[in-house]
Amino acid sequence: MLQISALVNCIVVGLELFLAWGLIQSEVFVKVFKLLFASSLGILIPFAIAVGMGALAVYFLEYWQQQFLLNRVSLWVLILCVLLGLVLKLFLPIPAYLASLSETSLIGITVGVFWKGRPYWR
Repeated sequence: MLQISALVNCIVVGLELFLAWGLIQSEVFVKVFKLLFASSLGILIPFAIAVGMGALAVYFLEYWQQQFLLNRVSLWVLILCVLLGLVLKLFLPIPAYLASLSETSLIGITVGVFWKGRPYWR
């Protein structure tokens, strides 16, 4: 589970590094970024990223299903592992444009995990 959450968090860190590089290199990128986050979508983007992180974690867990028994308890453990990855990301000197440790991330990851993991609730 920790490997899957590390993979998901590494993907998000990679996207954030690409976003930071784009903000440094391109003035158009900065204008689009400000336009997105200044509008009402600025509230929804971190939530959507967190939902995507949760769903991606379940997708990877399904891919390596031979090792894990998927049920409600394993989905909760997956949520905790992804949140642990966000805690460890706090110690990196990377700006948190997309995902950070917050209530929005907690709710979004939980929604994403249980939305994608609906067949495994029993």
